[in-house]
Amino acid sequence: MGCACSKNNSAASGNSKRIRKPKPWRHSEAITTAQLTAMREEFWDTAPHYGGTREIWDALRAAAEADLPLAQTIIESAGIIVQNTDLTVCYDERGAKYELPKYVLSEPTNLIRDS
Repeated sequence: MGCACSKNNSAASGNSKRIRKPKPWRHSEAITTAQLTAMREEFWDTAPHYGGTREIWDALRAAAEADLPLAQTIIESAGIIVQNTDLTVCYDERGAKYELPKYVLSEPTNLIRDS
């Protein structure tokens, strides 16, 4: 029936929050862009070992590295459930939790630009 389909569509849109960049934040000490890149690579290399599926981790990485409209599309197409609109806490459809540190989502305010 049409009602069942309508219910599914509204449920799907209810899981999809508009994402945004994290609020400005400071690292405990000033870091360079090279150090930030190394931290990000280490996180993405080890994150799948803590649970969840590789496909969701890959989608989260793609979203974290994209501009907001593309990130929104990636999140929606991967079926990721966003708890915090800055993507720091997400879930997959099976209920696995994915926590992303702010340093993979944005730059700190005390970033030292490499010259």
